[in-house]
Amino acid sequence: MTREENILALAKKAILSESKSIAKLADMLDSSFADATQAIYNGKGRLIVSGIGKSAIIAQKIVATMNSTGTPSLFLHASEAIHGDLGMLQKDDICICISKSGNSPEIKVLVPLLKRFGNVLIAITGNRSSFLAKEADHVLNTTIEAEACPLNLAPTNSTTAQLVMGDALAVCLMELRDFKAEDFAIYHPGGALGKKLLLRVGDMLENSLKPMVSLATPIKKVIFEISEKRLGVTAVLDDNQVVGIITDGDIRRMLNERDHFADLTAADIMSRNPKTIQSTAMVVDALNVLEDFSITQLVVLEKKEYKGILHLHDILKEGIV
Repeated sequence: MTREENILALAKKAILSESKSIAKLADMLDSSFADATQAIYNGKGRLIVSGIGKSAIIAQKIVATMNSTGTPSLFLHASEAIHGDLGMLQKDDICICISKSGNSPEIKVLVPLLKRFGNVLIAITGNRSSFLAKEADHVLNTTIEAEACPLNLAPTNSTTAQLVMGDALAVCLMELRDFKAEDFAIYHPGGALGKKLLLRVGDMLENSLKPMVSLATPIKKVIFEISEKRLGVTAVLDDNQVVGIITDGDIRRMLNERDHFADLTAADIMSRNPKTIQSTAMVVDALNVLEDFSITQLVVLEKKEYKGILHLHDILKEGIV
């Protein structure tokens, strides 16, 4: 076996080991998971997630997921808790403690303090007979047979199992809260994801770039309007209503088909019934329309009033795709 083949074989073994550990979690779910989920859902306070070592890193990821999906959460490092950070805990908060062994010294110090305050305690642990499991109100079992680490020492399968259990909690809570894409957008306003979920067509229009001509506008002026507004298109209006559209392609076809066009007007070459979209629509929906009809521009309306042109290039510039 070559070195490359050996590396790939080892990687495959590790991945399969972790995937098997995760698959077994489904069979270990019981009423305690449902009770823990309901406790978090019905809780009046925040969710406090704590751990030590690698479990602390998993705890931070769970907190991030919960915060972004409608469950206000805070991370409490188990060792820092007894040095002042326990002050973040309020009486209605629900606590999750994560520990593979459930018997680490920091957990043994922290758990009695949490119990003293009377907070509901949820354990995510791979040891159901541990100190943490015995003291917890609800136990989420993340027992694994072994780590993917060849020495069975480095947390691999165990931390993956913890992470997946946290994701399962988050997903269940999203369902219970009827958490929708609109809610998700509130917590993700930045970057491409925020734009995809929040940006509306009207937000992308420039009032200075609103190409339009009338039915009787001479072709020469139509060409000037398209060139000046730099969108490769102009809307054709009649009595302030959009009745057609003229694109660069329409102009090129006219030039190919006719030797003389000075007497033509917009009405002679326009395409009727152009694709339109409301200014209140999401940009991502506009993108879907453009892709469905293999076009690059959409006429934007506010009810029936012409507001401008949305071009595919503008969407691409925003980094939405």
